Amino acid sequence: MKFLDQFFERSTRHVASTTSRRRFLGRLGSFLVAGAAMPVLLPVDRTAKALAAESPQAGDPGDPTSCDYWRYCSVDGFLCSCCGGTVNSCPPGTQGSEVTWVGTCRNPADGIDYIISYNDCCGKHSCAQCACTRNDSEEPMYRPFNNNDINWCLGADANVYNCTVAVIRGVAKAG
Repeated sequence: MKFLDQFFERSTRHVASTTSRRRFLGRLGSFLVAGAAMPVLLPVDRTAKALAAESPQAGDPGDPTSCDYWRYCSVDGFLCSCCGGTVNSCPPGTQGSEVTWVGTCRNPADGIDYIISYNDCCGKHSCAQCACTRNDSEEPMYRPFNNNDINWCLGADANVYNCTVAVIRGVAKAG
């Protein structure tokens, strides 16, 4: 037992003589600031899972090349389904942005509200086909995750906007 007491005493004295309180408090403050900033710095959405996971669904009524398609209730931009892609995949030669805005749209076939992730496809110039601006569930600019007026391509390798996809992320639950 005496050995453990001496070991811990020597270890504690060594740490006390090689470190300072000022340095400890400085590092603690850095960790607190970094921890508080972390939620702001994290991306809103990862499109790789969203674009790979979704498959066409039965009971998905409407024309994906029309602005009146139910998934486009909060879209603002050119529809990828008119630009060589689909409603949930970017056209060849473009890359989905890592950040996105979201909306909640009601599917008229089943009457259920779905969370829709609007991902900008980036890397080519705008396709300039099927321009749609719908703002059914858009929020003000100070709520950026629900605002469609931001250039979301800033989260991609190339910040040139091409078109937008509408990926179903899940069922919206009241609560």
